[in-house]
Amino acid sequence: MKKIIYLLLLAITLNSACKKASTDVSLELTPTNQAAALPAGARDGVVFINNGTSAIVTLYASGKKSVSLIGEFNDWSTTTLAMKNTPDGNYWWVQVDNLNPNTEYAYQFYVDGNLKVADPYCEKILDPDNDKYITAATYPNLKTYPIGKTTGTVSVMQANQPTYAWKNTSFSRPAKDNLVIYELLVRDFTTDHNYASTLAKLDYLIGLGINAIELMPVNEFEGNLSWGYNPSFYFAPDKYYGTKTALQNFIDECHGRGIAVILDMVLNHSFGQSPMVQLYFDGVKPTASSPWFNVDAKHPFNVGYDFNHESLATKKFSKDVMKFWMQQYKIDGFRFDLSKGFTQKSSTDDAQFKLYDASRVAIWKDYNGYIKSIDPNFYVILEHFAEESEEKVLADDGMMLWNNMNYNMNEATMGWLDNSNFQWGFYANHGFAKSENLVSYGESHDEERLNFKNFSYGNASGNYMIKGNLATSLKREELVAAFLFSIPGPKMIWQFGELGYDISIDFNGRTGEKPIKWDYYTDMNRKALYDAYAKFIRLKKNNSIFNSANSTYNLTGGIKYIKLTEGTNAVIVVGNFGVVSQTANIDFGSSGTWVDAVGNSVNLSTSAYTQILAPGEYHIFSKTALK
Repeated sequence: MKKIIYLLLLAITLNSACKKASTDVSLELTPTNQAAALPAGARDGVVFINNGTSAIVTLYASGKKSVSLIGEFNDWSTTTLAMKNTPDGNYWWVQVDNLNPNTEYAYQFYVDGNLKVADPYCEKILDPDNDKYITAATYPNLKTYPIGKTTGTVSVMQANQPTYAWKNTSFSRPAKDNLVIYELLVRDFTTDHNYASTLAKLDYLIGLGINAIELMPVNEFEGNLSWGYNPSFYFAPDKYYGTKTALQNFIDECHGRGIAVILDMVLNHSFGQSPMVQLYFDGVKPTASSPWFNVDAKHPFNVGYDFNHESLATKKFSKDVMKFWMQQYKIDGFRFDLSKGFTQKSSTDDAQFKLYDASRVAIWKDYNGYIKSIDPNFYVILEHFAEESEEKVLADDGMMLWNNMNYNMNEATMGWLDNSNFQWGFYANHGFAKSENLVSYGESHDEERLNFKNFSYGNASGNYMIKGNLATSLKREELVAAFLFSIPGPKMIWQFGELGYDISIDFNGRTGEKPIKWDYYTDMNRKALYDAYAKFIRLKKNNSIFNSANSTYNLTGGIKYIKLTEGTNAVIVVGNFGVVSQTANIDFGSSGTWVDAVGNSVNLSTSAYTQILAPGEYHIFSKTALK
């Protein structure tokens, strides 16, 4: 029920004096808050007016009794900048004057006389615990935290922020079917763990042939050494990786080299540093009055605090976040983490969790429609893993879905054949109409590294040993990559998979820092794997037959093959995933000369290809030579 508050509120609050015993209290007058509609042009967060000398600062905090703005502009006084409450009781706002447009101001909101929180919409925060570990090389001239003035996370605002001049304004994104995405964690990619050092490795990625980089979450997360799936602020890039303009420059330079940039976006949940969590929190979990969060998570895979995406407040916030990154950073797509979690149906196990959910489908159609209204060609990728019927509806709406083939592909690379069928890579098996909607991968940030298991648990027969033999285990990676990139549809690589990274995901704890092994590139066997990846990627990108809808395959057993047909041309990929020699018997469809993209041509007198393949041996044959 909406109501206009006409009474001026005056309350006396007992506050513990700073740095004194809990029994030492002082009296302080709570500011008087008035009812007033939002000024024209105001919006969540900060809007600068009067050439940056004034700012309208706004907070969505329905049901609160008083809110003040505190910061460097009023020496952190809790009494001098009482915020006005809109008649519906939802928004609080105040105008701050006499600002220097070139100055960074630290600020917070003081709520109900007992809570200090940062601005959920701020583009920069100061963290008293973690900023001290950020180097000047990564973030030059980082503003100092106002020690002794306040506590907790602090927001920063500045009218005349450093601006980035974009150079590449006409970037043409790769077609969905031709996407080869490189999933990258800035923290574990270079020892300097920042955008500049990552950018310095761009030639390496260009040489590999990828045409998209998927950055694991880069908005502010808790701590520094994180995968980023513990987000707290959604409009502020995490300073541990660099400045806002450094990130913009990274994206711009990628565009200049033909590489799209996709951001991993985490909107299933948030963590305790979030002011949105803190505003409605009982000390253990969100309260029932929270406009954004469920009191208890609705599904068993949740971490942090679970967003309610049926809430209008959450929908608005999520759309604001999406629009901001699309427009401010000119990114090309989102990969949405745990998209299956956008549900209000309670479940206790994955069997329940993955069942068709009409509300979840409606939520995702709404978000997808909103994104496409801003940018029709934007990539929307979901980590969904729901029932096939639900994923089909989302794919039919144009969304792309992650397709995890780690287990079956790894069984194949290890030479254990009972569960080595990775036919799930073909979109038709999902009921999809187009291959472009299925993003398949053998490795991701969240799966064990293929070559770790090859080297640790691989099969053997006689002198052919996968376990403990680096050269052989790497050749098994090459074998499966030939098949992965031959399956129609977009593909994803986890960083350093192209070099056979073989340090377990559980090293130093699952999400802990991992050794950065650029020395791999100088190893002859690992460099051979990189070169093979590069060849397969270029074959995929340069030959439309690898997107053909006309395919047959047999991916069971030791001898596996894929056959693609386009017009008069055909491609047959064949390989032996066993640990002993086996005979391949495949109908190529026609006799004559077949060109091998990775070896010698064969001349068939009939359409039958009958050949003994050594363990790990593979070929990519085509009727017409491939580009």
